[in-house]
Amino acid sequence: MNHIRRLAAALAALAAALLAFAAAAPAALASAQPPPGLNRHPPLPPGHIHQPVDLPAVPAPAHTVIIGGMAGWQIALIAAGAALAAAAIAILADRAWTARKAHATTA
Repeated sequence: MNHIRRLAAALAALAAALLAFAAAAPAALASAQPPPGLNRHPPLPPGHIHQPVDLPAVPAPAHTVIIGGMAGWQIALIAAGAALAAAAIAILADRAWTARKAHATTA
């Protein structure tokens, strides 16, 4: 019976690792540059870089824009979920240890 439990635990660990890899892969493989050959804009004329740039007389007011990141409530929710999961795992582990210890003393 121990072999089946160990096999089940190993399979569960492999499934969790595969799930974590599948969740992280799209972000890890993303790139800001499109692959070569997929540029949809025509090339700029040769003198484009050397042409003078007309700046506006009065600059527009700058506004702070937050791009990306995570809101504070989301971070708090993740932390609370992790704390609940850790507590549940600790309770289950303690109950399993207590049951195993009680089983060992009665046998």
